Formats: sequence, structure tokens, C-alpha cells
Amino acid sequence: MSNNEDLFRKVIAHAKEYGFVFQSSEIYDGLSAVYDYGQNGVELKNNIRDYWWRSMVQHYENIVGIDSAIFMHPTIWKASGHVDAFSDPMIDNKDSKKRYRADVLVEDYVAKLEAKIQKEVTKAAKRFGDTFDEGKYLTTNPRVLGYREKIEKIKARLYKVMDDENLTDIRKLIEELEIACPVSGSRNWTEVRQFNLMFSTQFGSLSEDTSIIYLRPETAQGIFVNYLNVMKTGRMKIPFGIAQVGKAFRNEIVARQFIFRMREFEQMEMQFFVRPGEELKWFEYWKDQRLRWHYAMDIPKEKYRLYEHEKLAHYANAASDIEFEFPFGFKELEGIHSRTDFDLDAHQEYSGKKLQYFDPDLNKSYVPYVVETSIGLDRTFLAIISYGYKEEKLEDGSERVVMCIAPFLAPIKAAVLPLVNKDGLPEKAREIMDILKFDYMCQYEEKDSIGRRYRRQDAIGTPYCITVDHQTLEDNTVTIRERDSMKQDRIGIDKISNIIKERLKVNK
Repeated sequence: MSNNEDLFRKVIAHAKEYGFVFQSSEIYDGLSAVYDYGQNGVELKNNIRDYWWRSMVQHYENIVGIDSAIFMHPTIWKASGHVDAFSDPMIDNKDSKKRYRADVLVEDYVAKLEAKIQKEVTKAAKRFGDTFDEGKYLTTNPRVLGYREKIEKIKARLYKVMDDENLTDIRKLIEELEIACPVSGSRNWTEVRQFNLMFSTQFGSLSEDTSIIYLRPETAQGIFVNYLNVMKTGRMKIPFGIAQVGKAFRNEIVARQFIFRMREFEQMEMQFFVRPGEELKWFEYWKDQRLRWHYAMDIPKEKYRLYEHEKLAHYANAASDIEFEFPFGFKELEGIHSRTDFDLDAHQEYSGKKLQYFDPDLNKSYVPYVVETSIGLDRTFLAIISYGYKEEKLEDGSERVVMCIAPFLAPIKAAVLPLVNKDGLPEKAREIMDILKFDYMCQYEEKDSIGRRYRRQDAIGTPYCITVDHQTLEDNTVTIRERDSMKQDRIGIDKISNIIKERLKVNK
């Protein structure tokens, strides 16, 4: 098992043990790729959501929020292309009986070639030391160039067969690359079939009156069909945005990697409506703004990278992904897309309603273009806990597990701990708890030794532990312990709230 696989298993185990994430319906042996957020997980999730909402809606005068319904008129999904085209190519291995997305098998193969290039670079950097020129090496080394050429050929072929929906050729590509099943190691594959990802259900009270309706596979369409309502009632002027956080549902062929790919997940999306011809300027603006948002979460910049799409969706004229280095490699965390006027045009056609904007500066009406920012809340949660999980060896030889989560996102902001459960200390600690709990999510704990309680708070990422001891009763001071440095200071009770408040500021 690689170190990264080992780390990921530890993160998953830690998430369960400390009340971050549970398998859904676990007492009934669980439900595949569906998860519940525990008492600490829901606080972290709420904090990420609030941080996004404040950054998008509160900080921008020209962006407003909505909350559209999960059930929507089925024609919406016809207009958006989801009924006809929202499917993935599926392939089964006959020996392991495991199911895979055919295109992902090829993409994983390409990722292995890219990892080989990186390995060559690392080896060369070690060999040449300070004189190493990575840029020159990547453009001149024969082995690297060979890998690069192979990657480009595979990508070009994959894009073509996916565009043509040529299922036979996808299988042929898998066979030619000699891709084996990761579980059985065999190359005994079935034919490739298309698999629609939308969940459908019945809508109506009587069986003869029911019609098929879909659980939304994305939240964006709820914004587009409310564009006119928001524009008129909010007296919005272009450019303006509509933001939304909500659940979406996809019947994934292969849902894996813990909460990275789930069947029920939460999206945080903003559609920014702009004048046609100005969309690429705004596309660049939102790329920059979204990267800044990520960097402010106390995670190093090198954990992120920007991936510019070569192959664009039919509705886009530019697309970038912000990728994060999870324990299983760099994967998409957020997409920024220039969607042109595709969605509003389609809904205008299918609904028969005009979805135009009258621009007083140009004295004409037009269908606005749209720049979208779309981020997975669950994936952001996974990025934060994956990076945050640290095993530390301390000077005294002992070890601790600490969740290094940005304080403003941490589930619990402060723990109030009486040193011993007697001598009036619990009562004094309760007084402090009652002051702090109206401003911050706090925890009161009196069981076990103070050292064990510190460890438990470290494990859930609590930035501050406030210890009430016998001296507190004499002079109204407490010990405040900082999570990352474990440094302890003696401060007055009246200073606690301001210290916490200062620490919870976002690092912009």
C-alpha cells in the first residue's frame, strides 16, 4: 500500500471516529456512495457553506442568492440536454464483476503516464541539483517527449470517440492500451454501454395521473429558469450574478473515493450574467477570484493547480478546473466555465418565454452570456480534512493526531475545560461557557485528564482550549492553549472572546 493510500484510509477512519462522516444507513450495512455528516462534520460543512455564501453574496452588491426546488418541470432537463446526453460509457470486467466508467479507465492510464514524467523530472532534479532546468528538460528529454507524445495521441483519440459516442472504439482503445481491471488484473471486458445518470421518480397523487420527473443532476438549471424573476424583482443590471447552494443527485456508475464522488451531493454554484463579447474578460476575473478564495483557507498554494480544458462541452467557449491534490492525486474541485447563451437560449426556445435583457447603455435587448463558478461542497470538505489530518511526534516522545483546519472553518472554536471535576471549577467553567456560547460554537468537557481532553480537541481541530484551574477562582484568569503550537498563555477571562475573534479572521 502506498503512503498516500495509507493516509487516505487514516483520514476516512478518523472522519468516522471523531464524528465527521458516517456511512449512511450503516446499521443496515450501508448504502453505497451515500454518506451522513456527523456532529463535527455538519459544523465544518456549515462553515464552508457560510464562507462561500459570504464571499459570493454578502461581499458583492451585484450577486444575490436563491434556493430553487429539487423537483423541476421535466422539460427543463430536455432543454438543458440532460435527457438525451447526460450519460457515461459503462464497462464491466467479467472476472471481477466490477463496473467502471470506460473513459475514466483511459484517463487513469494517462494519469499513470503523467506520473512517469514527474518521476523522470524528480530523478533528474536530484541528479543535476541547482543547475537543473525543468522547462528545458521537459522539452528535450527523449523519454519525456515519448510519454508526452503517447499522452497526446491517447487524449485526441479519446476525445473523438467520446464526441462521436462510438462505444465500440472506446472498448478498442481500452484493449489496445492493454488496460487491466484494478481488482482482478484481467482484461476480460464486456461491451461498452451508455448509462444515464439521472434518477427518475413518479410525480402525482394517483397512479394514472403520475408523470416521470427527475431529481436534479445539477443546481445550475434552477438559476437559469429563475433568471427573469430575479432580474425583475431585484432590479438587477448587467453584469449580475445569482448564487445557490443545494443538493444534486447522480446515479454514478462508479461512486468511489469516499465522499469525493457520491450519488447525493451538494453544489455551490454562481451564474454570472454578462454582456455578449465580455464573457472571456469575466471568465479570467472569476478564475482569479476563486483561486484567492481557496488560498484563504490556510492550505498551501502548491496543493492547487489550474487545468485549462482542451475539449470543451458543447455549451462552453472556455473552461478551467481548479484541481486539488487529494491523497489519490490531483482531481477537480471547482469548475469555471464560460457557458455562452446556451442555457437561456434553450429555455427560451422550449418555454416560449422571452429571456432577454434590455441594455439601456446599448439601447437593445439580448440574451446574456453566462460565466459559471461551480464547486462541490463535499469535495471541499474532503480537501480540508485530507490536508488537515496530521500525525505529529512531540518532544517528549509522545504522538498526537491534529486536524489543522483554518480556525474560521473549525467545527468547534473553543473548548472550556475545568482542570478537575471539583472545588468549584466546573461551576466557574460553566460561567465562561455561558458567555462564549452565544458568539462561538464551543464545547464543555470535564471527563478524563486534561492531557486527554487536549488530544480529543486537537483531533477535531479546535483552535483554542480554555482551562479553568484553582488560580482562576483567585484572580479571574485562565490558561488558553493554541492548537497548532500547543503554546499556553495566562489571560483574563474578559480577554478570551477578543482573542478568539481575532484568530477567526479569514486570511485574505
